Amino acid sequence: MGLFDRFKAGLQKTHQKLFAEIKRILPGSGKIDATTLEELEASLIAADLGVEMATKIVEEVKRLRTEARELRDTEVLAVAKKILLDELVHGDHSIHVAPQPPTVILVVGVNGTGKTTSVAKLAHRFQQDGRKVLLAACDTFRAAAVEQLQIWGQRLKADVISSKYGADPAAVVHDAVDAAVAREADALLIDTAGRLHTKHNLMQELEKVRRVIQKRLPAAPHESLLVLDASTGSNGLNQAREFHKSMGLTGLIVTKLDGTSKGGIVVAIQREMKLPIKFVGLGEKVDDLQPFDARQFVEAMFAE
Repeated sequence: MGLFDRFKAGLQKTHQKLFAEIKRILPGSGKIDATTLEELEASLIAADLGVEMATKIVEEVKRLRTEARELRDTEVLAVAKKILLDELVHGDHSIHVAPQPPTVILVVGVNGTGKTTSVAKLAHRFQQDGRKVLLAACDTFRAAAVEQLQIWGQRLKADVISSKYGADPAAVVHDAVDAAVAREADALLIDTAGRLHTKHNLMQELEKVRRVIQKRLPAAPHESLLVLDASTGSNGLNQAREFHKSMGLTGLIVTKLDGTSKGGIVVAIQREMKLPIKFVGLGEKVDDLQPFDARQFVEAMFAE
């Protein structure tokens, strides 16, 4: 299955909601009045594109309406596609690789977003490129979290640096960085405990982990990635704001796009936060974490 087909399959629910709504509001061709524009804006916001983006699309449709009395639904869809693509192509969507190994990637997020699975899938991608990967199990609080990463390590044949339940995550990451250097790993992927972005003490703990990494490798972490569950919709914006404030995020991994109609949140977050989407999760398999491609993503959202 090609990348476009993966996006199309994974974004099916988002596509159905957004595409079908626009088709319903603008059947065929006809005059667009104020009521129609209000409905259009409401449907764009409901798809979690964000108020700013919805307003921008509606304003462009208004401008076109003054030039032509009637607009076909296909023309409105074309307007939305162009504006979304213009928004999403900005930013560096690639993973920053350290000039001198190891590349250190810190993965954070709230509970239940799929951090551990995303770390494993990211490790798999590095391995496909022929790189040696080391995993760090810094979620020492959730029951079976270390075991979950160790199982992934066994499947991927990647070493996992871990400690006992309740250990200090900063101590684990200290050992992991030393091990990555000593074992000449190309990449160190760090799984952290899920934490609510509203808990100040837990955010401080993440900052401590970051400081420990930088003491050993001043340029690291080379990526600080927030894992967001697409189904949380606009609440993902709040998570991104708080984690970015504490961590200085470099990008996002958006998971569970295949199970939600709220894929538009990708657009809203990138527009407000100016944080590039690095990967999107389109399924449960190990190779279902895909590099974000703005053009393929938008085409899949609006594909006939």
